[in-house]
Amino acid sequence: MGKYTIGVDFGTLSGRAVLVSLEQGDVIASEVLNYESGVIEEVIPQTTVRLGIDYALQDPKDYLEVLSVTIPKVLEKSGVDKADVIGLAIDFTACTLVPVDANNTPLSFLDSWREHPHAWTKLWKHHAAQKYADQLNALAHETHESWIHRYGGKISSEWLFPKVMQVCVEAPEIYEATDNFIEAADWVISQLTGNVIRNTCTLGYKAIYHHQEGFPSPAFFKQLDPRLEHVVNDKIKGEIKAVGEKAGTLLPEWATRLGLLPSTAVAVANVDAHVSAPAVNTVKPGQMLMIMGTSTCDILLGDQEKSVPGICGVVYDGVIPGYFGYESGQSAVGDIFGWFTENYIDSNITHAAASKGLTVHAYLEEEASKLRVGESGLLSLDWNGGNRSILVDVDVSGIIFGLTLATKPHELYRALIESTAFGKRIIIDNYEAHGVPVDEVYVCGGLPNKNKLLLQIYADVLNREIKMADSEHTPALGSAMFAAVAAHDMGGYASIFEAAAKMAKVKEETIKPIPENVERYEALYQEFKQLHDQFGYGDTVLKRLKRMRG
Repeated sequence: MGKYTIGVDFGTLSGRAVLVSLEQGDVIASEVLNYESGVIEEVIPQTTVRLGIDYALQDPKDYLEVLSVTIPKVLEKSGVDKADVIGLAIDFTACTLVPVDANNTPLSFLDSWREHPHAWTKLWKHHAAQKYADQLNALAHETHESWIHRYGGKISSEWLFPKVMQVCVEAPEIYEATDNFIEAADWVISQLTGNVIRNTCTLGYKAIYHHQEGFPSPAFFKQLDPRLEHVVNDKIKGEIKAVGEKAGTLLPEWATRLGLLPSTAVAVANVDAHVSAPAVNTVKPGQMLMIMGTSTCDILLGDQEKSVPGICGVVYDGVIPGYFGYESGQSAVGDIFGWFTENYIDSNITHAAASKGLTVHAYLEEEASKLRVGESGLLSLDWNGGNRSILVDVDVSGIIFGLTLATKPHELYRALIESTAFGKRIIIDNYEAHGVPVDEVYVCGGLPNKNKLLLQIYADVLNREIKMADSEHTPALGSAMFAAVAAHDMGGYASIFEAAAKMAKVKEETIKPIPENVERYEALYQEFKQLHDQFGYGDTVLKRLKRMRG
């Protein structure tokens, strides 16, 4: 019999498990479970406690339920003997932060803290810590901290320390009660193995950790707030291990619950975007992978460390051993299309789609594909969820230019897609302007498999051939590959390069730019770039409007 591993991908709204053959990387079985509480944005579950603007919380119980339901299901579907499953690994959206007590119990599980918003897990897109990110960034530049340039000159509100700062300032009682602020990915691994392990990927990209220099100094944190002087030693606990290493084996109770053997190797946790790179065989410098879903994260490999303004970070060994991994991204992509279809589509469109047996998205895509480039007269900025790169600013917001009384829904839909492609072009141009080449572009995630028009627009706007993952489960497949490396002594692979050579999935079909469209999009892109700079920098009307919201 062959050997198998399991990868579990924890996304924004659901968790997905795949059982993968090590011989060719084939997904033998998969199972998805939606989180019961989803994204908590308005009211804490089973309470009347309302949340503030830009809050995005989650319930860690949902993560454990994903494991308990999906893994037994994939084993049942596949008929694979548990003795042949040698490894398990997970990936997660990040930074998703869980405050836990000295027993490693999330504070939101405790009756004494359940009604307090800051006791809950802060999802990656919790943007209510922006002002603390601003304070951290200002001090870093004022004190000439060298590490700030590895992160494009700005730390995002989505990252660990701004979120910790928010708890410290706004809820000091929660800060005192928290023994450890731990990534959700690492917390899940601690539940499975009993070992509290910090993975170098989330530490490097989301927690200002450097493999040689460590964290920023206590003196820096003291200047931010005296209570934060010893935050690293007191509140950021756990052994540090690199991705691909073994975190431990399954605790007996979890082995029983999942239907696996206690000897099953459990890999160190990883980030959903970064773990996807080997699954598409992007393991060389100059290869960029766009992971497209509710948001988009870009992973780009390089053989040198360069200072690139506005990116999320550059970390050695952060993605693939031996290379510098650059991260950038867009805070909202699929979320923008979902926002539009959920809020601004009338019954006429719904009925028209149903009459053709199409979803609303598919219908709008079909109608939008009939338009010539520029025919709608619309141009949109892709900031409905803020800007992750290059501005690193959640206080900017979306704008649509060119609206008239004749504007149709499918025209708006196309303009929104185009806006995200223009945003990606800004990012790629920025890399190349600062000496980091982008030679090849790959794409994976839920969106590319659902929307062919989107991929063609991206190819035309970027003027680049786009190569596609040949798997609907790329992050989970990537996790399964790292599980195979963690289980190398049980019949797995000696390195992630060896695993990628055997298990990666890339389609033969590619999306090539259409020359006529490239030329027309170039003119639109120049307009987009001008608007990007005009409304993206300084105290613009967008920020003044947000302040009026309170």
